[in-house]
Amino acid sequence: KEPAAAIVETLKDVTLYEGEDAVFECRLSRETTQDAQWFLGDVPLQSNEMNEIRVQGTRHTLILRKVTLEDCGPISFKVGQHTSAA
Repeated sequence: KEPAAAIVETLKDVTLYEGEDAVFECRLSRETTQDAQWFLGDVPLQSNEMNEIRVQGTRHTLILRKVTLEDCGPISFKVGQHTSAA
C-alpha cells in the first residue's frame, strides 16, 4: 500500500468578475494514484464543458469556466485524509 500523499501547496482564494475563469491549484507531496476529488460546496465536480480538471505530476488544477454568481462558494480539494479549501 502506497503512503498517503500530503498537500504541500494549498488552495488560494480567488476573486474575479462574472464571465471570467477561476483557476485553483493544489500541489501534493508526491504523485499518487489515490482518488483526488474537487468539490464546490458539498457537490463533487467532474471534468466537463464548464469545469476542467487537470493533473500534471503532483500539481492538481481546477478551472471553472465563465463563472457566474451561482458558482460563488467554497472550493475544496480532497486526497486521502487531507483537505484544502478556498
